[in-house]
Amino acid sequence: MALHFSESELAERRARACAAMSEEGLDGLLVFRQESHYYLTGYDTFGYVFFQCLYLGADGTMTLLTRAPDLRQAGHTSVIDDVRIWVDAPDAGPADQLRDILTEHGCRGARLGVEWEAYGLTARNGQRLAAALEGFCTTADASELVSRLRVVKSPAEMAYVRRAAELADDAYDAAVALTAEGADEAAILTAMQGAVFAGGGDYPGNPYIIGSGRDALLCRYYTGRRRLEAQDQLTLEWAGVYRHYHACLMRTFAVGTPPPEQRSMFDAARDALEETGAALTPGQTFGDAFDAHARVLDRAGYASHRMNACGYSLGTTFPPNWMDWPMLYRGNPVLVEAGMVIFVHIIIFDSDSGLAMTLGRTVAVAESGPEVLSRAPLDFVIG
Repeated sequence: MALHFSESELAERRARACAAMSEEGLDGLLVFRQESHYYLTGYDTFGYVFFQCLYLGADGTMTLLTRAPDLRQAGHTSVIDDVRIWVDAPDAGPADQLRDILTEHGCRGARLGVEWEAYGLTARNGQRLAAALEGFCTTADASELVSRLRVVKSPAEMAYVRRAAELADDAYDAAVALTAEGADEAAILTAMQGAVFAGGGDYPGNPYIIGSGRDALLCRYYTGRRRLEAQDQLTLEWAGVYRHYHACLMRTFAVGTPPPEQRSMFDAARDALEETGAALTPGQTFGDAFDAHARVLDRAGYASHRMNACGYSLGTTFPPNWMDWPMLYRGNPVLVEAGMVIFVHIIIFDSDSGLAMTLGRTVAVAESGPEVLSRAPLDFVIG
């Protein structure tokens, strides 16, 4: 099997998930999130874009319902022994087939947790699942049950995160080397993603973000390329990825001579990044860290140009995005714990002046506080 963790570690994770189920009065869990599949069993696939469910009983019993292309995928990448196939057909009813499997496992009348917040469980599939289970059992939203376990990383996971951070730094070096007048955004993306692949890394959970000129004020990928001009700005957000574990960085570079206001934006972003990171200590909340970010930027006069969130947890995530639970936003009560990996991004977009400034890096939380995982300097890069 192509397992990236020991069978004993995977078994310990499932045991903790079963204990969490018992604490919430659940007899089993219907697992739809691909991150949960990977975390609990090693199962690695993009087949979750179709109806795919792992039943995990409170006693540790497992049955996977998936399509034929993933039969061998599950056998090769996971510790799941019982794999059932639903057949593509105009009248296919995988939700009904799942109910039959649950009947085999004695779940009639049981209370089952469901990962409703899952990209593969579309609204239509969710409605079909609810209809299939109506009158058969009771359900509870358990979308965060496994996510709460995943947020604190084991030593084996942290080793993958650290390798991902090294790959993110390699991509940073590639971008800095190419950023100059006349540079093609396509060449920059090629070099950055190529650095990750060359280091044994993986595809990211979402596309790298790249935008120059006015588009440097965007923080989403969209298709289209341009060349950098003599006076320009370039915003990049990317991830090093290893065994699906992500470590992110974010920067806005300048080309030519940046205006004084953009230098002031950089100074404020750097101060906000430092103070937000310092707030990521055990016992503080995710909301506390956001407040530190807001205080610095608001004091510097950027209250109307900042975001309403300034980062999020990172881990093993699958498309369509690399953002993990929980997020840094005002009032978020989730406590910071040792073993968490958190991406902090400071974003200042001034639509009036057309200027952008971003700074972001990934930290690992230790008992003594945050550890910056990147070697990339916090310099204002001018190409």
